[in-house]
Amino acid sequence: MKYRDYIEQCNRHRLEEFTPLIYGRHRLGYLRKPFARMVTAWGELFRAAPGKVELIARGDGIDERSGPWNQMLRELVEQGVLEYLTGEPYPVTPAGRDQTLFVIDRAAAPLFGIRAFGQHINGYVRAADGLQLWVGKRSADRRNFPGKLDHLVAGGLPYAVSLEANLVKECWEEAGIPAALARRAVPTGVVTYVAESSRGLKPDTLYCYDLELPKDFRPRCTDGEVESFELWPVEQVMEVLQAGPSFKLNCNLVIIDFLIRHGYIDPEHEDYLQLVSGLHPALP
Repeated sequence: MKYRDYIEQCNRHRLEEFTPLIYGRHRLGYLRKPFARMVTAWGELFRAAPGKVELIARGDGIDERSGPWNQMLRELVEQGVLEYLTGEPYPVTPAGRDQTLFVIDRAAAPLFGIRAFGQHINGYVRAADGLQLWVGKRSADRRNFPGKLDHLVAGGLPYAVSLEANLVKECWEEAGIPAALARRAVPTGVVTYVAESSRGLKPDTLYCYDLELPKDFRPRCTDGEVESFELWPVEQVMEVLQAGPSFKLNCNLVIIDFLIRHGYIDPEHEDYLQLVSGLHPALP
């Protein structure tokens, strides 16, 4: 495969098959058209309008506005429309996390095409012959992407948790990285993509970090998400990417970003400009 194929895969969607979700003057997300018709059965929450679904919410605070919506999600689980809830609150925002208007369960975000946020950490070691990347293999019992290759650390950003606090938490849970070492992670920008999944639309923003680790550090997963880790030369990571889709889908984008920033994909590459721009598409 070519690097650009992964960017294309992560951005496959047909927006014409979705209906915008509007709250006041804010566009919060997108619903598949059959689901858009379904939610209007909750007339106290949603109202059909030409070319859109309007969200009706009363209350001054986020929790008060969000309560009826989350009750609806529990009913969707009872009806089998939504498979499960995670208990992890996600912000519902028209832009950044600081503009949160509601919170809903993480599992429901794609159903409503809600913008989601995550953090991905490239854990690397500096060797005499170049950089080496820690690669995790996801446990076979994972609900999402079982057995796929993964970053050293990656996770979603819940509501009301700071970037630093979440990074420290995820580093410990997924790789046993102490807080003092985790705080050395260097923020390197963001990667965005808009993917259509079986559940709906995923307009995602991933905050990316590089964390240089001591040569004697050995990651250990504490939450069961990863079954093993291996330290690979960057060239081996590149070979695996080119051989086919072995990594969890969005990890490919973060790795490509790492390869560009560290000069492994240079301006002479045939797709260089396409890759640089393709990692940052505008979200709908």
